[in-house]
Amino acid sequence: MRPIAAACLGTATLATLLACTPVAAATDTGSAPAMDKARTITVVAEVQELTRFPVTPVVPGSPKQGDTVVVRSDLFDSRHVKVGESHGTCTTTRGGADEAEQCVVTYTLPGGQLTVQGMYFDYLDQGPFDNAITGGTGDYKKARGWVHSDTIATTPKVVRRFTIHLV
Repeated sequence: MRPIAAACLGTATLATLLACTPVAAATDTGSAPAMDKARTITVVAEVQELTRFPVTPVVPGSPKQGDTVVVRSDLFDSRHVKVGESHGTCTTTRGGADEAEQCVVTYTLPGGQLTVQGMYFDYLDQGPFDNAITGGTGDYKKARGWVHSDTIATTPKVVRRFTIHLV
């Protein structure tokens, strides 16, 4: 299998993967550092590397079941200071125009890592989505909650805002 460069994917696929990149560690709106108290963290993610490994030869705009995507994004706070990275993989579970992907992503942040998992639908419209926080390390070792994502730009790069709800 030969990797396909991100430049060949178009904004729909790029948005799909970025959408599967929930994050953490920028604007913390909670005041308590303990993980036993609810808090919200907001960051912005920009894709830096993205590769799709197709199961069959690529037809533009036609992902197939079993395609895998590997993605890395830089995470920024509200002042556009880099605060971490996200690293993830997504597997296409339903191909075609109404593609669905199941994604697992790890966020490296100051103080530890967060893991997130879930489905992403509606990639053509780059709509919002929610994914579950499944665990973490360090400051996030008891992390639970969800991440909400919104697209805030599609050119020159796809940029998403992630709001992390720790409960």
